[in-house]
Amino acid sequence: MKPDLFEAPDYYLLDDLLSDEHKLVRDAARSWVKRDVSPIIEEYAQKAEFPEQILSGLAEIGAFGPYIPAEYGGAGLDQISYGLIMQEIERGDSGVRSTASVQSSLVMYPIYTYGNEAQRQKYLPKLATGEMMGCFGLTEPDYGSNPGGMVTNFKDKGDHYLLNGAKLWISNAPFADIAVVWAKNEAGRIHGLIVERGMEGFSTPETHNKWSLRASATGELIFDNVKVPKENLLEGKTGLGAPLGCLDSARYGIAWGAIGAAMDCYDTALRYAKERIQFDKPIAATQLQQKKLAEMITEITKAQLLAFRLGQLKNEGRATTAQISMAKRNNVEMAIKIAREARQVLGGMGITGEYSIMRHMMNLESVITYEGTHDIHLLITGHDITGFSAFK
Repeated sequence: MKPDLFEAPDYYLLDDLLSDEHKLVRDAARSWVKRDVSPIIEEYAQKAEFPEQILSGLAEIGAFGPYIPAEYGGAGLDQISYGLIMQEIERGDSGVRSTASVQSSLVMYPIYTYGNEAQRQKYLPKLATGEMMGCFGLTEPDYGSNPGGMVTNFKDKGDHYLLNGAKLWISNAPFADIAVVWAKNEAGRIHGLIVERGMEGFSTPETHNKWSLRASATGELIFDNVKVPKENLLEGKTGLGAPLGCLDSARYGIAWGAIGAAMDCYDTALRYAKERIQFDKPIAATQLQQKKLAEMITEITKAQLLAFRLGQLKNEGRATTAQISMAKRNNVEMAIKIAREARQVLGGMGITGEYSIMRHMMNLESVITYEGTHDIHLLITGHDITGFSAFK
């Protein structure tokens, strides 16, 4: 087991822009990743298993609903703190960050934002401590980038709703206690429903044979005449804008998280290049390797600035969906390119589980697709700047 020697790059002294609270939150998450994630993550990725023992640690560092008010069990932190936590967790592993991101932005956020007071009191405190875990059901077998085409539906049966349909590619599904599920009513309007494990007809088969996010639990949500109590309807917002509002929060977290993966790949490549001797000198002394490393730190710095400014806008309530899409698209593309370049710096060693780079690279192939594909985010930006939708 190799020690975690990670040192975070900060080429533009961005720490000077962070508050003392930001740095405390970030450093707590960083220390936890070094202690509890790095030593085990390669083993769990190799055997394609999620390390459920880390859930309590994620809760302790405030990774579950960090921006949810303290009265509901959250930490009451700002959006930059949330971003920094996601950055540090994804530095450890994208799959672990996915677990925290889903819990925060796709489960706790809609219950807090669209739910009523009884729902907030019932679910949020337990979700914040990890006593209860959740998942988010939007994507379907035939509807990914076009979620509005969903066929999952529910009918009003007087004293309950009857839910039918299926969701696919659902992080946390195999072990989730609740699912925030998006379905159409009889009029075709999209609503959110809280479905609890144990409801008859509700099952969550696990997805196997993944080459990416191997240390993350992924599954399906199957609804076969599931009776959902009427009090489990999220009444605060309906229509496609409701789940998309959740995705804005999740995509924001990804924009920060991808920086963490890129940082880890860069730090690994830099350290290796300084130590690896070829032709009687470290490969870090060669022009080609310096070009790779200099471009990596440049792109990381640009992504840091983009995420930090977006965090300020989020804190002020001024961040737009299109701005969030730009950051998610740019930063994930940046990270996956850095992973590929860093792998080359390590040569053959880069493909082994002795180093984190290949795992990050495989994980990022999922991150660049989920929560809005790379191309869909490009079209969101295109729509925003031209006024013309290219989706249809």
